[in-house]
Amino acid sequence: MRTKKGVITSAKMTDTVSVAVHRLVFHPVYKKRYRKSKKFLCDTNGMDLYEGDKVVIEECKPLSKNKHFKVTEIIKAAPRVSDMKDDAAIEEVIHREKTGADADAKAKKEEKKETPETPTTDEADSPSQE
Repeated sequence: MRTKKGVITSAKMTDTVSVAVHRLVFHPVYKKRYRKSKKFLCDTNGMDLYEGDKVVIEECKPLSKNKHFKVTEIIKAAPRVSDMKDDAAIEEVIHREKTGADADAKAKKEEKKETPETPTTDEADSPSQE
């Protein structure tokens, strides 16, 4: 059985996900490598999968007209919004950082006002008009 590694691009169907598999191909004329992608429809086997998860898929008997692969394992799960435990605490920290940054900026402006830099001009150094 063939196995491939890919990233889930769509998980909107029931019991089916779309997995993009990338591979590098060498161009014979330009002597450069470029990336080709192909999407496969895969059966989920009852797994809880989301968009962005990195998975291993394995070829199997045709399950439908376009579905010939099944997901065997999850390599790396994408970060989920539901995993964030304390959204209120996160918002509070962000708010504190913003107000702290504003206070630092105001303090720097006040320091510049207290010690103004006055440019000195020497008339001898300036070009004379004739």
